[in-house]
Amino acid sequence: MAKEINSSSGIVAQSMSGETTNSENAPVTLQKSLGLFSAVAMVVGLVVGSGIFVSPVGVLDNAGSSAASLIFWVIGGLSAAIGSMSYVELGTSIPSSGGDYTYIGIAFGPVLQFIFVWAFLMIVFPIANAIIALIFANYILVPIFPDCSPPGNAVTLVAAFVIVLLSVINCVNVSWAARVQNVFLILKVIALIVISATGFVWIAQGKTQYWKSPWEGTSMQPVNWARAIYSGVFSYAGWNYLNLVMEEVKEPEKNLPRAIWISIPMIIVLYLCTNVAFFTVLSPEEMLSADAVAVTFGNKTLGVMSWIIPIFVACSTFGSLNGSIFTSSRLYYVAARKGQLPESISYVSIKWMTPVVSLMFQMVISLFCLISSDIHELINYATFFETVFVGLSVAALLYLRKKFPDMHRPLKVALFFPITFLVFVLFLLCMTLYEGAQSSLIGIAICLSALPVYVICIAWKNKPKSFRRAMKSMNIWLQKLFMCVPDEKEYLD
Repeated sequence: MAKEINSSSGIVAQSMSGETTNSENAPVTLQKSLGLFSAVAMVVGLVVGSGIFVSPVGVLDNAGSSAASLIFWVIGGLSAAIGSMSYVELGTSIPSSGGDYTYIGIAFGPVLQFIFVWAFLMIVFPIANAIIALIFANYILVPIFPDCSPPGNAVTLVAAFVIVLLSVINCVNVSWAARVQNVFLILKVIALIVISATGFVWIAQGKTQYWKSPWEGTSMQPVNWARAIYSGVFSYAGWNYLNLVMEEVKEPEKNLPRAIWISIPMIIVLYLCTNVAFFTVLSPEEMLSADAVAVTFGNKTLGVMSWIIPIFVACSTFGSLNGSIFTSSRLYYVAARKGQLPESISYVSIKWMTPVVSLMFQMVISLFCLISSDIHELINYATFFETVFVGLSVAALLYLRKKFPDMHRPLKVALFFPITFLVFVLFLLCMTLYEGAQSSLIGIAICLSALPVYVICIAWKNKPKSFRRAMKSMNIWLQKLFMCVPDEKEYLD
């Protein structure tokens, strides 16, 4: 399609520092703006969201004891570490944005690739964004409503505001979004350090009454073990999302593995120390009865300063939401660039060099999810989808090893890592089907609903002229509205 806005003259190109400079010959494309620190902040910021503040209850409830809970937290961390090794090879061998979407497409073809983007478009990312925004709103309003729960309308309005705010920040400047991620990474790490330090101070003071029988009550039921692992794994979700933005990482062959190898061990240590603190300060009964375990912890240990805990949790979720908006918008952008979503979603702002239409498209869907009455039930579907497609991506690594043995692989991991991770994923999926067959079947139905959409919107090439004219008019209108054009760079998708 001919560009309706001339992108070859007087383009505003964005430098790596985040400033804008006029460049007549610079292509309109996404810029490499993420260094090592920003990449680490992206991974830690995505993983350390609200999960660590709510999942300890679920892990303890199923594990039955504090010692067993810590073991399951380690298992969750090791699963993320083992899975991330496969993504290091995939990301450095295929340095294209899109992550799982790109790997599944190259290995298994466009139909399965479209099913992936359909599931994540309809469920995973917009629901995740909405839930994180609602958690942020609830916690940020706690100091304003100390004696009661915040009003529902206030929570929804604050959640909507933060989604719009972060979407705009991500539209205007990638470096701004990276700085937001960096700042809130520091705040959320401080929050976990404060909790951990408080717990270790109690241990140093001899307040170890809850550690006298750490194995008491341990469940011996494998089903409960699986549930405990699943609760822990949920808190590590997001470790693979840096691969979604590979084209914006500086020196990806160096910085992707370094970011993974720095962030995953850091997260495991922070999670273990935080849980030790919780088990030191709170009895198992107090943890299991707590609506928000971090708030209960703060009320018991910090006295008049207990208000800082909900603020810290809000900061943690704010950073997590920013990272989710940044990375997930790139999935829509890459899918549109490949022709599996409307072309306009792949347009890049000629002023800011960001996928502005993709960000606005995602923002609207996320805002719509705020009014969905079934939003909490859909979280189960999102977890199911994520497990399935992460497993497919790791399977893609094995397939590409066999089909393209001479493919350039800057980092080639031992087969132990993908095979072990696939066994772990199969275990989780079997337990999911066993425990929640109805939800799993609905998730499969949502995936299969992508097939008629694929046939009509993608496989059907001879669409009516009226439809093509309408799409062209919409593209022109969006180009004028957002001052954006198609990406000028050639990619391997």
